[in-house]
Amino acid sequence: MELGAFSVSLSVKDIAASREFYEKLGFRPVGGDPDQNWQIFRNGEVTIGLFHGMFEGNILTFNPGWNSQARSVDKFTDIRELQRRLKEQGLKMTAEADESGSGPASFMMLDPDGNALLFDQHV
Repeated sequence: MELGAFSVSLSVKDIAASREFYEKLGFRPVGGDPDQNWQIFRNGEVTIGLFHGMFEGNILTFNPGWNSQARSVDKFTDIRELQRRLKEQGLKMTAEADESGSGPASFMMLDPDGNALLFDQHV
């Protein structure tokens, strides 16, 4: 089962301080808007998002339909199909995608330790 591009969405206390820290590690901004309290950074194939005041805790994020450079791919498993397969395996969602729709959608779940996973399709 292909889950798409992977990133970690970090809930930060001070986006400017976090930005400075991650830039020292070699991360460079590739998207987002720090004036809106979020920004996306990349270092090679590694992507992180910095988010201030948008959610609690950190989130493992998967983007079906995207590669690691946030570019659309031709062939991918639609988010609704991923959700159906995971539910068939007995996994519970904390937020669900409308399975009758198409295009962009998302769903969320928690792992056994309470870590949030976001499956967020933009295409």
